[in-house]
Amino acid sequence: MKILIFLWNPVIIGLIALLLSILWMLRDEKDRTRPVLVMALVINLFYGFVLNVVMGREDGLVPWKYDHVLAGLDQVLGLSSPIIARPLQGAWRLPLFVVYQLMVPMMIVWCIVQKYRHGAGSVVVAYIAEMLTGPLLYAVLPACGPAYAFRANWLNPPSVHADVVRLSGMPNAFPSLHVGTAIVFVFFAPGKLWRTLSLAMLIGTAMATISTGEHYVIDLVAGVAFGCFAASVGYRRNRSAVLFLGIAVGWSLAVRFGFETLIAHPWLVRSLSMGTLALGIRAVAEQWRTRPAMVASLPAFSESGHDGNLRASA
Repeated sequence: MKILIFLWNPVIIGLIALLLSILWMLRDEKDRTRPVLVMALVINLFYGFVLNVVMGREDGLVPWKYDHVLAGLDQVLGLSSPIIARPLQGAWRLPLFVVYQLMVPMMIVWCIVQKYRHGAGSVVVAYIAEMLTGPLLYAVLPACGPAYAFRANWLNPPSVHADVVRLSGMPNAFPSLHVGTAIVFVFFAPGKLWRTLSLAMLIGTAMATISTGEHYVIDLVAGVAFGCFAASVGYRRNRSAVLFLGIAVGWSLAVRFGFETLIAHPWLVRSLSMGTLALGIRAVAEQWRTRPAMVASLPAFSESGHDGNLRASA
């Protein structure tokens, strides 16, 4: 069990992915896109290190966290994370832990799929938008997650007053970047097979974020808006990107400065949550409906020899 946990450490996964990508690159040195992917993985590993440093410093700058507030919002939402997480322990815990650690490998897979399916937009650009914007939102509403706020009792947390609490831990709970990234996968999935896989990944990721105690349910709601923002940036849809970024920022500001009003009016929390999810579903449906036309409008491509480089056919 300890060996499996070690192997599924994000750093170990990143290093394994980097090694495999280097071997993949060496198999076809004429394909110019392969070194780009290797460089992207190197940057991702470096970013992970920098993010930990930044989050560590941010923890010192914002020692007061909103975990008890988020727990209170879950209560009025009617879907608290402990209630969902308790049945997902035991045999479910390891596979969900694996799913939780699969973000980087799945991002690589989606980049490769997009390369060979000639899809519009850019998964890489969407990912960059997430990585640059996420830490800023973490600073607006710092929170750590149930497992950090309630420690060993997070599956059966005590009743707490919804207010800020002094807590040591990296503020990276709200919104959920894991769910946001899984939403990006859904947007960029080509064809029925990949769409089915992306939806399974989204559901598994949502369950994993809750079962591991990393997130509150309300984090996932904001994560949907955040993922739609990142995907819109990847497709260069500026109006949609502004809309969904505004929703994500609006959630952060509303929770930080108006959580007492939100908790006092459960119908408002539920209405805003349902509205956010509805807009996300609508955006995905529109993307899936328009994608065939977008792909059909692209120039026809053919393989240039066996080196994997692509060129427009006459």
